[in-house]
Amino acid sequence: MLRFFSFPNWLTRILALAALVLAHAAQAQPIVEAGSQPNIRAQLVAATPATPGEVMLVAIAFDPAPGWHGYWKNPGDAGYGMELEWDLPEGWQAGEPQYPVPQTLLISGLMNHVYKGRYAVLVPVTVPDSASATGVVRIGLDAEWLACTDEICVPEQDRLVLAIAMGRSNAANEQSTAWQAALPPLLDSRGSFTIAGDRLRIAIPLPASLEIGEPHVFIANTDLVRYASPQGFARDGDSLIAELALADDASVPETIEAILAFDKQNGVRFHADSGPVPSVSVEYPGAAGGGTALLWLVLAAVAGGLVLNIMPCVFPILSLKAISLARAGESQKQARHEALAYTAGVVLACIALGGLMLGLRAAGEQVGWAFQLQEPGVVVGLLVLATAITANLAGIFELPGLSMTRGGEPASAFATGLLAAAVATPCTGPFMAAALGAALLLPTVEALVLFAALGFGLALPFLAIGFLPALRNRLPKPGPWMERFRRAMAIPMGLTALALVWLTARLGGQGFALFTLVLLIGFIIALMVVGRLQQRGKMAWPAFALIVAPFALFAAFALPASYSQDAASEADSMLDPAPYSAAALAEARASGRPVFIWFTADWCLTCKVNERVAIEREATKEAFGKAGVIAMRGDWTRRDSAISEYLAQQGAAGVPLYVWYPAGGDAEILPQIVTSDMLVTLATDRSPGRPGIARPIEQATDLD
Repeated sequence: MLRFFSFPNWLTRILALAALVLAHAAQAQPIVEAGSQPNIRAQLVAATPATPGEVMLVAIAFDPAPGWHGYWKNPGDAGYGMELEWDLPEGWQAGEPQYPVPQTLLISGLMNHVYKGRYAVLVPVTVPDSASATGVVRIGLDAEWLACTDEICVPEQDRLVLAIAMGRSNAANEQSTAWQAALPPLLDSRGSFTIAGDRLRIAIPLPASLEIGEPHVFIANTDLVRYASPQGFARDGDSLIAELALADDASVPETIEAILAFDKQNGVRFHADSGPVPSVSVEYPGAAGGGTALLWLVLAAVAGGLVLNIMPCVFPILSLKAISLARAGESQKQARHEALAYTAGVVLACIALGGLMLGLRAAGEQVGWAFQLQEPGVVVGLLVLATAITANLAGIFELPGLSMTRGGEPASAFATGLLAAAVATPCTGPFMAAALGAALLLPTVEALVLFAALGFGLALPFLAIGFLPALRNRLPKPGPWMERFRRAMAIPMGLTALALVWLTARLGGQGFALFTLVLLIGFIIALMVVGRLQQRGKMAWPAFALIVAPFALFAAFALPASYSQDAASEADSMLDPAPYSAAALAEARASGRPVFIWFTADWCLTCKVNERVAIEREATKEAFGKAGVIAMRGDWTRRDSAISEYLAQQGAAGVPLYVWYPAGGDAEILPQIVTSDMLVTLATDRSPGRPGIARPIEQATDLD
């Protein structure tokens, strides 16, 4: 199968950090030198007395200005932690800094670990036995840190000096006690971790009686996990099992250091070594957990499957198969058997496709719904299939065992159901986004239930016709008109085939599309010969194989050789959008202007309709121009791990996805069906929230 390459996750993070720090340095303050006014003030304070031969705690107390925040030792997807250079008397030694429980901050799909209010980092300092028990000792610290808002970042530094009165209390007891109480205690027992596919599973020793609220694991090891991906948890006796998504190309350490947060202030610190972890099923809080939420997602998947029946590549199959049930002599038993067989074929195909997608994601591949259409080889196969269906509907040939106009055979209905599900996957209905997005986060069994519900919705009209005689009686009676209707249905299916020809050019280039057409011409000639032989009552399929073989052999060599990695170029747009990247989005948001970003693909019918009726409109262009809106587009025609990761972070399994970032406000996800009036209203109304138009995305996800 033809493949192509995508940028690694670490490159996206480097670009994002460059956008946060370098791109905004011009409009932000310069590095803060000693004596100036930093955005995060720092002070060196003795938190415990200094006694010879013992360890004292020195606090680096930070006081961020309103709207600014600092970073944990592992800052997450962007930013950087502190850098400390101590100036200590001879024999004095500074240990590892100890941090309080951080908070999560999600901006533009990037997860950071931050502190928004006053906080203190405590550093154990060993006082040598030779130190004087009286007098004053001075210590110095050259500290560098990063101060950020949600839009700009400023590197800061300062020279901190502390005069320590030996043997005396150097800080207010209440203040020192509060600083120490904020530090998460270290668990006595060590945990264990293992790698399962693309997941990091950790067993944390925690008594079953301990209430943990809404847990979140902050991993101190850098570049080990995907920070913005949902985390799953489960209880197993006196262990808490946590499941986190591994980062691309993660290097697995021997030991993991982490903080398990119970809420935004409390938690525990732990270490875990490589070892066995109980294989219990975890739940993802907020990712559609709970029976009621799952029920609504199942209903949404069924509704999405129903909508797929009106798509041009599905409607001909459904309508002709339904009409076939109205033919004379059809018994109730036969109709039910045929309806059940068709439903089984559709549901099985949807489960198989969903299971394949989940399996690829578990193996580390960044894929989403309709991922197969990003593969040129699959598109060529679908093109051949659509051409065969078109030729069959046009009466050029008949395919025994797979008839859309003849009933009575469950095997034929089952095969037709498989076919209907296969050709329906390029489309996504407006009710499918939440359900398919949740399927990427739910445990495997629940996810497959959603895919089965999608197939059930797709098969439901035919199932109802098969089981309800009243519906069958309302269908037109068989007659000569059926043949004319059948040939008419070849038109939408033929248009589908033409769209796939265009898609091959977008995926593989003009040369690739040309050689695909050569293969298609040979295939059509073979089908025409088959039809002629069938009309004469002669054996047809050996002739088909004889004619197709040289064309197929030619394509096997010509298509890979003509495939171009750089074939697809984004279509022109009157909004002149910038290509999506995490760094570009961060830079656009930092400009202080509204941002509209849409994710699309050439094989997505809903995407193209929305672009034609809502995005590519003079009214939209004029409103965006007046409001200074920055337009950005993510083209997912080919596989792109950066786009796949952003879609997953927003709970979307595929495209289309439309996101609006008002200036200075939280991001919002727009409906999958957008209008020009909606976009004009967004550009005109500068307020950060518009209930009923969009669903807010939490910019700062603080653990409560």
